[in-house]
Order: sequence, then C-alpha cells, then structure tokens
Amino acid sequence: MIEYWFMIRIIIRTNGEQLLIHLSSVWKIINASHPQGLREKLMEKIMKDLSESSLVAAIEANLFEIFLLFKQWPQAEIHDSPELLWTITEIPFSLFNSILRPRLSPDIVDDAIDAAIARCKSKNVPMIWFTGPSTKPADLGSRLLERGFRHYESPGMAADLDSLPENLQSPQSFVIKRVDSDEDLRKWCQIMCDVFEMPKFVEDAWLDFKLSLGFDSSLPIRHYLGSLNDEVVSTSTLFLGAGVAGIYDVSTLDRARRKGIGSAMTAIPLMEARGLGYRVGILNSSEIGFNVYRRVGFQEYCMINQYVWPVS
Repeated sequence: MIEYWFMIRIIIRTNGEQLLIHLSSVWKIINASHPQGLREKLMEKIMKDLSESSLVAAIEANLFEIFLLFKQWPQAEIHDSPELLWTITEIPFSLFNSILRPRLSPDIVDDAIDAAIARCKSKNVPMIWFTGPSTKPADLGSRLLERGFRHYESPGMAADLDSLPENLQSPQSFVIKRVDSDEDLRKWCQIMCDVFEMPKFVEDAWLDFKLSLGFDSSLPIRHYLGSLNDEVVSTSTLFLGAGVAGIYDVSTLDRARRKGIGSAMTAIPLMEARGLGYRVGILNSSEIGFNVYRRVGFQEYCMINQYVWPVS
C-alpha cells in the first residue's frame, strides 16, 4: 500500500499549477494493488443492477451495514433482528445510540418506540432513528414527532462508477492518503470532529471505536486524509457493503474549501472501489455537500430521514 499511495502522490504533484487527477490512471494503480483473490471474492456480491428501485434499496442497505461495525466495539451494545437494528452506548451523542431498518407491524410499533426511549433514559443518552423508503409502518415518522423527536433529512444519492468524470481539479500541493496508523486515525478524528463541531468526548469515542476496527486491508471500511501544503485539511470514508461503495465523513476545514478538495476526497476512494469491481457509489448528502457530489456524478434518488430524541 505504501507504493500505491506514492504513485498517486506523483500523479497529484506533477501536473502543473492546477491539479488534474487522471482517474483512469489512478484506477489502473488501484486495480493492480489488490490481490486477485480479494477482487474475485468481492465481485460475487457486487451489485450491477442500476434500476432506480435497486439504487434506492442499496442506499439504505449500505447505511444499515455500516452500523453493524459496532459489533466490534466493546463500548456498544447492538441488537439485530428482522424487525429492527439498534445500537446503544453510554456516550451522550446520538449517532452512538441509533435505530435503523424499522420493519415493524402497526400493533408493535408504539411499544418499540417506548422501549427505545426507555433504553436511552436509563443511560441518559440521546438517540437517532433513521427512516427511509423501506420503513414500516409508513407513518413511523409522524409517531416519532408526536413523542418529541426532532426531524432532519438528507438526500440519498447514487452514482454509476463507470461514469465518474475523468478529471478533477484541485490545488497542486494536495495529497490524499489512506489512514494506516494510530497517529493518522487520531488526526482523522480531530479534523472530522472539528468540521462537524463535535465535542472532544465525541472525538475520543470515535477514535476508540475506529481503533477497535484496526487497519487490515481486508476490512470493508477505509479512512482517508487529505493534505494541502503538508497540512491535513480533509477526511473521508469508504465503506464497501450491500454490494455498493458508500462514501461517508467527507469533511474539509473552512480555509481549504472551494478548491475541489471535497470532490477529490469523494472520487479517489470511489476509484479504489471501482478497482475492486464495484459499479455503484452511494452516499447521504449534507446541504453543503450536495452540489459537490453532483459534480462527481451523483444523483438524488430518495430521502433518508433522521429523527433525534434529545436528552431531557
């Protein structure tokens, strides 16, 4: 992997005053950097269906699967049943106490909401409940609002990785590398939490969780750091799950925005996924990132809702 990132660094540094990232060249490097056996294993489960219904299902499914990583973390308790997936910790931050994939019959939905609130009250933590196109019952969001949850939403987006733009512009001195050490991960958590204005205890919790996963190249999750003039200014995450490549945690410090860095931090991990044979990229967009992702080739296909229950 050191040689792989060195080769990408050369591409980034030697193309004139404006960086021109030749994604086709990067794809060749990435494709050669993974063992053939790993690529063949992943190909067996990779989604090739680009119909709208399949893309919508994949947007949700990738989100569900990334939360299953909490099974590896001693600080989290996780429940995974056909009706509901939930995690809970003693950390007072909603993303660590999440509820996803609700497929509840009308006669048990109110009991499920009551049980979730009781769990969080017992630990004095907030929670976030995700809903989307597959949510059952369809009126779950209304029921959550009646219980005092706050509603937010994010566009669910998808892109055909074979149609990504062949070049992107960023500053000449911009470099991307994959996180492969405790020190890198510590910096990744710091930047990501600074950008999203998360408190220090949340940064510490993310670091502990990510360290519990490790850095093995066979893992479905990879983190990336972007540096401008040798200063780390940006982060992103690639998660390979549900047959598609999910992009998460795209963050860029204010002073480095509007330079094409967010696009690069999205596109380069997707090139890595394409090198493994993946055809579809998905993400849940913030308002500030929506146009960035459209430039990379993403289109909106659905809405992912978040209902946050605050600590009383």
